[in-house]
Amino acid sequence: MKAPPPMSLTALQRAELRRRCTTVVPGYPSLNAAEEFAALADWCRAREVQGDSYGQGGLLAEFEQQIATLLGKPAACFMPSGVMAQLIAVRLHTERARLGRFGLSPNSHLALHEEQAFESLWGLHGVPVGSRLRPIVAADLQAVAQPLACLLVELPMREIGGQLPSWDELSQLQALAAERGLPLHLDGARLWQCRSFYEQRSFAEIVAGFASVYVSFYKDIGGLSGAMLAGEADFIAQARLWLRRMGGNLVQQTAPAASAWMRFEQRLAVQDACYQRTLLLAEGQAGLAGVRGLRLNPARPHTNMLHLHFDAPAEAINDARDALAQAEGIWLFGNARPSEVPGWSYAELTVGEHLLALDNARVRAGFEAVLADAQGRQP
Repeated sequence: MKAPPPMSLTALQRAELRRRCTTVVPGYPSLNAAEEFAALADWCRAREVQGDSYGQGGLLAEFEQQIATLLGKPAACFMPSGVMAQLIAVRLHTERARLGRFGLSPNSHLALHEEQAFESLWGLHGVPVGSRLRPIVAADLQAVAQPLACLLVELPMREIGGQLPSWDELSQLQALAAERGLPLHLDGARLWQCRSFYEQRSFAEIVAGFASVYVSFYKDIGGLSGAMLAGEADFIAQARLWLRRMGGNLVQQTAPAASAWMRFEQRLAVQDACYQRTLLLAEGQAGLAGVRGLRLNPARPHTNMLHLHFDAPAEAINDARDALAQAEGIWLFGNARPSEVPGWSYAELTVGEHLLALDNARVRAGFEAVLADAQGRQP
């Protein structure tokens, strides 16, 4: 009788397995808690950092001004989370329009990952705009007959592998919104990845047509936590009022802001190299494009993230990835999830500094081994 396959690892066991791996493919190097706090203390000591008090003064005010300038906006406000930043932005836009209806992609973070907070907290109605399979374009907005208070646009779109509209498509969408007097809000959680695709245009130029912009500091940047909401001065002044009402005006937020700022310039500086490495991984010699049973979305990456689609169920793929990690100490990707195509699954891959030091042949061999193992596990 054939022996039953070993039990799948728990989430905690998988996290520990990843920590033990000597070769990690996705993402960026990270510090443990003690190392992070020691590095943060050294950085703050060297710069004689002063703490903020309820969001006022000190390093926090300097960081807010730096990000506002980088985005070409008059003002910005540091917030504990992107969820809070975007809920506040939607609240302000709908208040100003005196209309409790706004547009968003079917794939928006607000629709998929926030437990319908905009409806439960604010009583607002989110109108799906466009297709879940591609970025929002002007024709999608043109097709919306009902008035909207604002439209949320995500650059890049995480749920479809980091896809972006072309520069012309983005410009046309911005022009149509301006013609209609419709404010655009940018979900820029991964905005830092976009410059290479947009031919090194500045962040200010990319977001110029948006009335408000949210960016994250733990995605790609590697901060402990935190986000920034940027826009006109009066908009941000009202955002600070709602931050207080929502309990986000913490007594001090210097630690997460400093953890982002101390590596901000360095992480921005490697984004183009990470994008070029992503293209090489996808299309280069011994790249992933030719692996049997593996499809990439998009086929030519728009940013330094993409989705990997496997011709095998998610549980089998995850178990095979774990087996390879245990045997060879290489961690290839995060957890795969079931695809809408029966028997297929997919996983997200963010290309960071880890992959810069690895060659395609080794990475491809790992994926081929995982697929062969996973397909062999099927009855």
